[in-house]
Amino acid sequence: MSKTVEHHRIAPQPDALATTVVTSWKAPIAFAIFTLIALALAVFAPRPGETTFRWSRESDAIQVPDLTVPVMQALWAVVALLAVSTLYSVLLVRSKRRVPLWLVVVFAILFMFGFLTWAGAGASLPMIGLLFGSLSLAVPLIYGSLAGVIGERAGVVNIAIEAQLLSGAFTGAVVASVVNTSTGQQWFALIAGTIAAMVSGMLVGMVLAAFAIKYFVDQVIVGVVLNVLVVGLTSFFFSQVLAPNAAAMNTPPRFDRLHIPVLGDIPIIGPVFFQQTIIVYLMYAAVALVYIGLFHTRWGLRVRAVGEHPQAADTVGIKVNRTRFWNVALAGAIAGLGGTFFTIGSGIAFNKEMTAGAGFIALAAVIFGQWDPIKATLAALLFGFASNLQNTLSVIGSPVPSEFMLMLPYVVTIFAVAGLVGKSRAPAADGKPYIKS
Repeated sequence: MSKTVEHHRIAPQPDALATTVVTSWKAPIAFAIFTLIALALAVFAPRPGETTFRWSRESDAIQVPDLTVPVMQALWAVVALLAVSTLYSVLLVRSKRRVPLWLVVVFAILFMFGFLTWAGAGASLPMIGLLFGSLSLAVPLIYGSLAGVIGERAGVVNIAIEAQLLSGAFTGAVVASVVNTSTGQQWFALIAGTIAAMVSGMLVGMVLAAFAIKYFVDQVIVGVVLNVLVVGLTSFFFSQVLAPNAAAMNTPPRFDRLHIPVLGDIPIIGPVFFQQTIIVYLMYAAVALVYIGLFHTRWGLRVRAVGEHPQAADTVGIKVNRTRFWNVALAGAIAGLGGTFFTIGSGIAFNKEMTAGAGFIALAAVIFGQWDPIKATLAALLFGFASNLQNTLSVIGSPVPSEFMLMLPYVVTIFAVAGLVGKSRAPAADGKPYIKS
C-alpha cells in the first residue's frame, strides 16, 4: 500500500490520537489546599523582616538588582492572589471548562514566591544557584520522562526507566574510566562512555520489549523485575569489581561546562540555561526532536497509531510489534544517556543505587505531563526545583524542618499526579499486547 494511502487512512482519526478533554475538580481542590497552607503560614507562623532575592552572581557580566520584599505584606498579597486563582478555577470547572496549564503554572509560581519569601525571612536567597541546581537535578528526570513518553505512546508501559538510568550511569562511568586510564584522552573517554551508556539503556529497553511484546508478559511486572535486576547487578559489580579497582575503573572524567557566547551572558537566563555541560545541551535537542517527531513527522504518526489503535495501524501496513520494539529500544537509549548525568556528567564515581528513584519520579512526570514531551519536561523541572529547594533552604538556615524538605520532592510528585493534573487519558492501547489475528 502506498505511503499516501497509509497517511490518508490514519490521519483522519485525530480524536483517537488526542487526549480527551475532561473537566475535573482535582485542580480547584489542590488550589484550595495550597491556598490554605499559605494562609496558615501567614496566620499561625508569621515571620517579621525582609527577604532578599539575589538575581546575579559577582561573576556575571550584567548585574540584575536584588529584589527585597517585606515578608508579611508579600505573603498576604500572595494569599489573596491564590484565593482569586482558586475561585477562577472553580468557575471554570462549573462552566464545564478545563483549568488551563498557564493558570497552574501561575499558581505554582505565586505559591513558591510566597513560600520562599516566608522561609527566607531575614536572609538572602541566591536565585541563580537555586535555578541552576534545579535544572541540573531535573536533567535525568527529563531524559527519563522522554523515554517514558516514547514508550507509552507506542503502547508499552516503561516501568524500567530506573533500570535504564542506573545502567547508563554504571556503564558510562566504567567505560569512561577504563578508556581514560588506557589512552589518556579525556574527550575520547567521555564520548565512549556516553555511547556505552546509551547502548546499555537500549539493551534494558530491548529486554523489556522482548518480554512484553513477543512473550506477552505483564509489562509492569517485567519493568519491576528489570529494576530489581539492574540494582542487584550494579551493586554486585560495584562491590566486587569497582571498589577494589576504583583508580582504574571508577574514576570517571567529567564534561566541562560550555559557555555559549551571547546567550550565556543574558541576565538570569544565561547562567542557568547556557552555561551547562553538553549533556544538558543534548537534552534541549532531545526535547525538541521528540516533540517535533511525535507530532509533526511520519514516524510520530506511526508511533501514536500503534499506541492508540494497533488494529487500525496494522490494516494500513504498519508492523505494530516491530514499531513498538524499536521505539522502546530508542526510549531505553535516551534514558541511558540521561543516566550519564550521575557519573560522567557530574564527574562523580559510580555508587550503589545512586539514581535514588529518579526513574519513578520521571514516570510520574510522564503522567503529570499527560504523555506530552513538553509538559513532561515542565513536570520534571518542577520536581527538580522541589529537590534543590531543600539544599538552598538548609544553607540559609530556614526554620522549615529538614525532614519535611527531604520528603518535599515526593509530596510534590503525589500532588502533581493526583491533584494538579486533573483527569487525563493514557494512550488507548498502553500496556496492552497486540496479538495479530
